[in-house]
Amino acid sequence: MTDSQDALNEAVARETGAGRYQAQISTAGIEFLADEPVDAGGLGSGPTPYQLLASALAACTTMTLRLYAERKGWPLRNIRTAVGHHREEGRSPADVFVRRVSFAGELDAEQRARLIEIADRCPVHRTLTGAARVETKVGEGLPPASPSTTHMVDMEALIDVGRGSYDFTER
Repeated sequence: MTDSQDALNEAVARETGAGRYQAQISTAGIEFLADEPVDAGGLGSGPTPYQLLASALAACTTMTLRLYAERKGWPLRNIRTAVGHHREEGRSPADVFVRRVSFAGELDAEQRARLIEIADRCPVHRTLTGAARVETKVGEGLPPASPSTTHMVDMEALIDVGRGSYDFTER
């Protein structure tokens, strides 16, 4: 990936100077705060990094299931995905994300089971369970974040729209 592609997909965190850990996050033209809880030395003014990671998995799961159900023409009215995170020391991997998916709509048992299978194939799930690489570079004057379409492109790539088939198998 080129530096310009990295810039299109980046999130920037800057210390605010308020509290020990509060950071202003900028991504896709949106800004919000991240922080640690008061009992961990923060101000409790925003989600923690692990809550943001859990949120990414919840959002990706919901979006992927919506896309799949629409392509199948299934009567799925609403999706709710809740994701929690905890650590199990001494286990490998120690980080555990527990995902609970709820559906509203006239879905049969087979459709519900298929949606649960599809949940494991959302791009963020694949990133968390795969072998992602993190490259750290020294930089100054990072460009502002721009809206990213990469996530939707990744989800669309999982579906073969032209033939009307839906291939959510591992890449």
